Amino acid sequence: MSEASPGAHSGMAADHRTMNRREAVRLVALLMGGAMAGYGVLLGGQEAPGRGSAEGFTGADRALLDEIGDTIVPATDIPGARSVGIGAFMAMMVTDCYDEKEHAVFRRGLVQINEACRAMHGTSFMDSTAAQRAALADALDAEQRADGEKKGEGAPSHYFRMMKELTLLGYFSSEVGCTRAVRYIEVPGAYHGDVPYKRGDRAWY
Repeated sequence: MSEASPGAHSGMAADHRTMNRREAVRLVALLMGGAMAGYGVLLGGQEAPGRGSAEGFTGADRALLDEIGDTIVPATDIPGARSVGIGAFMAMMVTDCYDEKEHAVFRRGLVQINEACRAMHGTSFMDSTAAQRAALADALDAEQRADGEKKGEGAPSHYFRMMKELTLLGYFSSEVGCTRAVRYIEVPGAYHGDVPYKRGDRAWY
């Protein structure tokens, strides 16, 4: 989980967030069928050299990423990805955890997704309807799967795969994702200092 992502992880202790981030990274990599971009840096708690938090991403970039993320994980009776500040989260993670090649692919993807939307629907992503965005996301998801099968090991992922990975990671390591999108049991849970006991019972741990 991102300590630098405002609103996404409120009310959680920092060490709890780090633990959940590591588990979320493993889960997202598994769901996506392989290692995700920035995997080693994420698990190692390192920062990509030479860049600061969310360097180079504008407010318009983050707003576009909010809408892309909300298309991947839309709101239902539970808030969607936009509600956890997914655009700021993606910008920060790309800056801090992706290498230069991955960073460049992701940044070009912000242009390419608008080009793809105009080619399919005649409008920019931000001006498209929810149905148009969903249709584009389905097409791009199929494209990134085919792209992954053609690329050799070590080549940067398709930009939409990166966006999908980061959306899932950011959302399911946020407070909303952890406590409302899935069932949640706090560990170690509440303290019960007075419980029934009779001689011979095993002790509580």
